[in-house]
Amino acid sequence: DALISLDDYVAAMRPGQDAIYTITGDNLELLKKSPQIEGFRARGVEVLLLTDPIDEFWVTAVGSYKDKPFKSATRGGVDLDKIAPADQTEKPAKPEAPPKLASLIAIFKLALGEAVKDVRSSERLTDSAVCLVADEGDLDMHLERLLKQHRQLDASAKRILELNPQHPLIARLAASVGESGASEQLSEFAWLLLDQARIVEGEQLPDPSAFARRLATLLERGLPAA
Repeated sequence: DALISLDDYVAAMRPGQDAIYTITGDNLELLKKSPQIEGFRARGVEVLLLTDPIDEFWVTAVGSYKDKPFKSATRGGVDLDKIAPADQTEKPAKPEAPPKLASLIAIFKLALGEAVKDVRSSERLTDSAVCLVADEGDLDMHLERLLKQHRQLDASAKRILELNPQHPLIARLAASVGESGASEQLSEFAWLLLDQARIVEGEQLPDPSAFARRLATLLERGLPAA
């Protein structure tokens, strides 16, 4: 959370870390809470929080520093699995995913259809249930918003929805796969979680009324019978 020079950053890189990780945005406090950097923090990996609009273009133009490429923490190609946590020298064993996670992902993909580019399990999430990331070949999400604000970009790229396999909600949803009447409810959850990720990312919901309806239905189900 403090200022750091690029020299100090490179000197403090974790074993297995081969890039300088960045995240760009308008608000420093919101960047600190970004779900995309949870896994970095858990491994003691510094992420540069860049809030000046020029940073987005500068990082892209420079490309690297001391042979270490700049990489956005919000891109889908980030591989945290090879970086050992700060209190360990070796890579830890990967936690077991819920038994029906693959089936849950398949249901989410079917429900969301063309609304997302992909749905997949995440290595970067530790506390949040879901997050959005940009595909490796797409524009950084913040840069895309900047270009759209200045009318230099018309269409938005589809996002990848990542699920945290260790989150209690995702585990419970996976466990419910195959139960009677679960498919329709899981489809509703898919849309709710996608919209939740959009809100966290600061994106406008394409259908706020549908989100409100789904949320009201979910809250109603959680109330005891009158």
